[in-house]
Parts: sequence; C-alpha cells; structure tokens
Amino acid sequence: MAKTKLTNTIRTERFMANEMTQADLAKRVGVTRQTILAIEAGRYSPSLEVAFKIARIFGKRVDDIFDYPEDITE
Repeated sequence: MAKTKLTNTIRTERFMANEMTQADLAKRVGVTRQTILAIEAGRYSPSLEVAFKIARIFGKRVDDIFDYPEDITE
C-alpha cells in the first residue's frame, strides 16, 4: 500500500493530550487502533468525518491536524 501525501500531527497531539494512546483516540473516534496507526503513519487517508472527529477531539481545525502539500513539480 502506497503512502499518501497527506501528513498529520496526530502523534504530537496525542502526546500533548496527556499522552493519549492510539486505542483511547480510536475509541473516541469510533474506529480501530489499527486505523489510527495507519492514519498516523500516512498509509491511510481518513474520511472527512473521521478527520473532523479527530480534530475536534484535540480542539483544533482539520487543517491544523492534516496537511496536503502542494505538488511543486510544475
């Protein structure tokens, strides 16, 4: 499975949130721990619903957590 260009700060946010575990975040979002692991590692892009849920858990906007860099190969 190829990595996505989508990057995120979920691991940092979890650390800043009293070292929240992937399992704790997954339970709050309503997905599996493996899904959180794959999103953090950039192997899976979350649905908009999941991205919004993650951002709201950390009290942030979606674009504060996720970034899709522009392709500068023009």
